[in-house]
Amino acid sequence: MDNNRESNGIEVRWLGQMGLMLTAGNTTICIDYYAADDPDRLTPPPISVGELKGIDAFLGTHDHIDHIDHKSWRIWAETNPEARFVFSRMHMDAVLADGIDSSRTAGLNDGESVQIGDFTIHAIAASHEFLDMDPETGLYPHLQYIVEAGGVRIHHAGDTVRYEGMLSKVTSLGDIDMQLLPINGRDARRYRSGCIGNMTFQEAADFAGDVGTALVMPGHWDMFEGNTADPAEFADYIDAKYEGRLKCRIPKIMEKILISKK
Repeated sequence: MDNNRESNGIEVRWLGQMGLMLTAGNTTICIDYYAADDPDRLTPPPISVGELKGIDAFLGTHDHIDHIDHKSWRIWAETNPEARFVFSRMHMDAVLADGIDSSRTAGLNDGESVQIGDFTIHAIAASHEFLDMDPETGLYPHLQYIVEAGGVRIHHAGDTVRYEGMLSKVTSLGDIDMQLLPINGRDARRYRSGCIGNMTFQEAADFAGDVGTALVMPGHWDMFEGNTADPAEFADYIDAKYEGRLKCRIPKIMEKILISKK
């Protein structure tokens, strides 16, 4: 993969579900890329596991298969020998069990950061219906990331609902230029089946409106039957409630979007 860029800013490519590929300078990272050849998935992976090379870091927001794809991480540790692996420190043992050397890992917790090439990655606790902080270690199992390069900031929310204090954490570093927010929601049926949920499309839109982001994209709507959402409803709600104040873009797989300061 040619990671060289032609423009300033951050190049964004959506990989399906909550997956993003981001490039700044000569650094490319992937967040929550679910590449497994799973018969239950509704959309195929845009890049096969073996074809994905030249990546500087793989980030996972939490230890669910569509966010930390352990089978793929084991392969990428071999095919991307310079790559770092970034995740919640609570899951360190699980990542080391994949055969990834500890020198290549960056286990983060709420409020911590790591530098990967041209990117600075800031971790924020996520509430996947619950914050679930370990009272003994203070570690959070679910994270969000603010990814920063050249003054451009992208918020990847992982899997989360809005919780008290989350807005101030997201905006504390400065203006947000793009957000990827989950919109699949939550309900009793899914909770009873062990499928914990996220923001509804209305909650996600209102959170983006409160952040004042320059661009918001919906995620977590396309992958698994019974846990989808309609991104058009998200876009329509934004148009009705935030017309002229909030820009929405429904992403297309692997479409290149340049996020830069105006």
